[in-house]
Parts: sequence; C-alpha cells; structure tokens
Amino acid sequence: MKRINFLLGIIFALSLSACNSKDASPVAPEPDPGYNFSPILTDFADKTVIPTYKDLSVVASELLTAVQNLKDNPSPATLSTARAKWVASRSPWEKSEGFLFGPVDFNGFDPALDTWPVNRADLEAVLASDTPLTKSSVDNLDNALKGFHTIEFLLFDEGGIKTIDAFTPRQYDYLIATSELLRDAAGSLYTSWIASGENFRAQVVNAGAGSNTYTTQTAAVQEMVNGMVGIADEVGNGKIADPFTERDTRLVESQFSFNSLLDFQDNIRSIQNVYTGGYNVEAVGLDEFVKSKNPALDQRFQAEIQTAIEEIGKISFPFRDALTTDGPQITAAQQAIATVQRTLEGDILPLVLAE
Repeated sequence: MKRINFLLGIIFALSLSACNSKDASPVAPEPDPGYNFSPILTDFADKTVIPTYKDLSVVASELLTAVQNLKDNPSPATLSTARAKWVASRSPWEKSEGFLFGPVDFNGFDPALDTWPVNRADLEAVLASDTPLTKSSVDNLDNALKGFHTIEFLLFDEGGIKTIDAFTPRQYDYLIATSELLRDAAGSLYTSWIASGENFRAQVVNAGAGSNTYTTQTAAVQEMVNGMVGIADEVGNGKIADPFTERDTRLVESQFSFNSLLDFQDNIRSIQNVYTGGYNVEAVGLDEFVKSKNPALDQRFQAEIQTAIEEIGKISFPFRDALTTDGPQITAAQQAIATVQRTLEGDILPLVLAE
C-alpha cells in the first residue's frame, strides 16, 4: 500500500509540473535602453554653453566700462581699448552660435544682440533727433539700431577710420546706452542657463527624465546637432554667400571693424566646441558617441571642421575687399563649410535619431 501511494505521489507531482510548464509565459527580453547621452548633455551645459555665456557676460561688462571711459577720457588710447573690447566680446558670442536654441531663441536675445546689417539711414536720423539717448529710449528702438553692430559702427566707422575728434556728445550717449543694453542682455542670457537663474540647464541635463522641453535624451541631442547645422548653413549660405553673390559690402557682417573672417571662423569653432565638448576645457562631447558607432566618421568630421576653419582663414583680408578679388578662395571656403553641413545632416543626425 505504501508503494502504491508513493507511485501515485510521483505521478501527481509530474502532472503538476507539466501544468505549470504549460501555463508559464516566456520571459520577454529587456528593451535596449539605447545610448546613455547623460555625460554628453551634462558637459554640453556645464562646460560648453554656460562658460561661453559667462565669458560673453564678463567681456560685455568690460566693453561698457571701456566706452564709459572713452567718453570721460577721450583719447586715441581709450578709443583703441574700447575697440579691442568690442572685438573681444565678439568671440564668445560667435562661438555661441552653434547653439542658438533655448533662451537665446525664445527670449529674443539673438536679434537684440546681433541684428545686421546696420540701418545707417535710421541710425543717423536717431543721432540727428533731439530724443534723449538713454538706455530706456534706445531699448525701444528697432533691433537694427542697437546691439553689437551699432556699437561697432559708432566705434569704428568704415574700417576703423574714425578718429577721436569725430565723436559727438550724442554719439557718446548712444554708444553708452546700447552698450548698457548689450551688457544686460549678455548677463540675462548667462543667468537663463544657470541653476540660480532660470535654470535652462536642468531642461538639457534632465532630458528624458523630467525635462519639460526634451522628453527624451535623443530629442536634446537632436537639438544640438540641428544647432550646428543651422550655423553651418548661415555662415556658408548667408554670411558669406549674400555679400559675395550681390557683391555688396553693406551685407558683410562686422564690416566696420574688418572682423568678418574671425567671426566666421569662430562660428565654425562653435560647431567644434559642441561636437568635441567644452569651451577652452576638456569635456565629453558628441564625438564620443559618434566614435562609439563609427570611428572613421568621427575622424573624418573632425578633419572637415578644421579644414573649414583653415579655408576661411585663407580668404584675403579684409573680407569686404575679397568679395571682388578672391572669389575662388571664397568658393573653396563655402565648399568646406558645406561639407561640414552635409556630414551633420547626412551622417551624424541619422546616428542620433537611430538611438
């Protein structure tokens, strides 16, 4: 009897095992989380964007101090210092144009700071009027009558021909007022990203994990790539192409200071900074992602960026004169910039969107 019960127990256990095996569902594999862009996004915010805007804010304040000193102590030396500070302030701004998104876009900082060409007829009309030229009154003017290039015109005139004796009291007032506005805009742009300010940094760093702006990390990185595409297109097909095609020096950016070529190179350096990471520091950039997927593509693209910078530098100085004398080199620079843009659009962006 005990043997029979023992055999029945084995049969019962085996039947239960068979039922459990039959009812069990296969375990689904864990979904691929994709590439972790967190280090890239963090360093983009902390080591590229914020330091660039901080530098811009600092130099914009120094520019205001220099033009105030120019008014109080007019001399060739103080004029030279003010001009040097204007040139210095251009570098961080131009190096920021590879990421013209976020607060610089939706708060209107870009047109307020960098509208060009200067509307010289309206500018002369403002100077000829009897309207007090204060920060408040100038702030109400059109963007083409303030910002970097109005300051540039007032400091340099055509190619830096302006002498200290040519400044009028109203020009000094206008210069100081628009420099105050530039200082304020640069400072606000910086604070819009930092944690103690509007903290747009958090929207980027927390992409895909609580960000209201970027619901996925891929969306944030896509914005970075599109920012680089945008400035490559603007330099090659706008800043260079417009005056070159029209043979019109009035369309040249930074035409009064002859700073155009350096502006263009710094725009491409902004692409370099976003891609390799960091503003004058080592950082984790998009190159780390591309390298992990396609090392040859990373190597090629970095070479393309450097080639574009070098080809711009080969254009005869100043750019406004090169429009009619150095067409082949201008075309070569445009082609090099177009190569950068094509690689971003055709090779790098698809890699990002595949994640």
